[in-house]
Amino acid sequence: MKVLLIGTGGREHALAWKLAQSPKLTKLFAAPGNPGMAENAELVALDVDDHEAVLAFCRSEAIDFVVVGPEAPLVAGIADRIRQAGIAVFGPSAAAAQLEGSKGFTKDICARYNIPTGAYQRFTDGVAAKAYVEAQGAPIVVKADGLAAGKGVTVAMTVDEALAAIDDCFDGAFGAAGAEVVVEAYLDGEEASFFCLSDGKTALALATAQDHKRVGDGDTGPNTGGMGAYSPAPVMTQDMVERTMKEIIEPTIRGMAESGYPFTGVFFAGLMITAKGPELIEYNVRFGDPETQVLMMRLKSDLLEILYAAATGTLDEVKAEWSDDVALTVVMASKGYPAAYDKGTPIASLPSAGEGEKIFHAGTAMKDGALVATGGRVLNVTATGRTVAEAQANAYRLVDAVDWENGFCRRDIGWRAIERETR
Repeated sequence: MKVLLIGTGGREHALAWKLAQSPKLTKLFAAPGNPGMAENAELVALDVDDHEAVLAFCRSEAIDFVVVGPEAPLVAGIADRIRQAGIAVFGPSAAAAQLEGSKGFTKDICARYNIPTGAYQRFTDGVAAKAYVEAQGAPIVVKADGLAAGKGVTVAMTVDEALAAIDDCFDGAFGAAGAEVVVEAYLDGEEASFFCLSDGKTALALATAQDHKRVGDGDTGPNTGGMGAYSPAPVMTQDMVERTMKEIIEPTIRGMAESGYPFTGVFFAGLMITAKGPELIEYNVRFGDPETQVLMMRLKSDLLEILYAAATGTLDEVKAEWSDDVALTVVMASKGYPAAYDKGTPIASLPSAGEGEKIFHAGTAMKDGALVATGGRVLNVTATGRTVAEAQANAYRLVDAVDWENGFCRRDIGWRAIERETR
């Protein structure tokens, strides 16, 4: 099978690495890809926003299957265009991708189908939004409705912080994504990420992970796209997984189909495990980043086979098997992230990864024959172990061998799970 993978980040490097292990794969292309992905795929300089150019490439190379990594092309309708041409594609339609493209849309689906989530209101002007916040009090959560690269959410612990977040949205800090604001109740508990494939009618539960959103140790500082993750997440017990499927995922699949937006692809459910059980914080319609990196390290099944089954309505014919090992990834970011940071800083050398280890490239490029950092989140240093503590020790040993002067990372990824292990 000839496969085109769309994307350029750490998530896509992890997907490429796993897809390349499939005996069903004959050729893997990545557009536009990154230097790490070049180990497993032929890089193609395609503008993925130009759907006709992507389609022309698929036809010229007789591509059998397209896997879309990031959310923006899905929200823009790339999967619709590829499907119209008769080519199998992993990823939801633009209509179904509203689950990530509009937080208000998702909250409305939750309300309609009794899916547990925080109480909310939608606003298109700042005065009404601020009045609602002042009436509700803090803590409270303010979200830009649209795609904001993971940065349009403020968990406000004070009313003043919430009011400032509303101003940011309506003053254009997140562009068009902030033209509408969702204000919702603060959920108290422990966060977890849950992944599940859907072909529109069948659901296949994958695995759990826990991300670390804050930039600083001890979950301090501003939110980021994610500074590290581990899998599985101990808070997601078998009972909690079953409740998540029954109370959140399955009603969503039914609701989307009934609403005229049948969903095929991956549900990435951001959950808060509260005293009442699992509650939905938000949906993403693509694999998580950096959660994909740890999921792919643990997946024993053929990724290409299960993604193709989701894309072709045959998900009931496959299953996903997982290693019992823990996988943990540490994000190395450019100093200054998530605020301003220098681009093009040299990465002098990367260590050789041993068994159960992998360094995934997230924001790198080659310049004059040398590897440089081009993004905020740049490397995902990943390792496995029998426990979270062992996986953490292995990952940080690898981190310490990276020679990149402008890089930094959190030093406590996995701390919640390690506390559990040592009780």
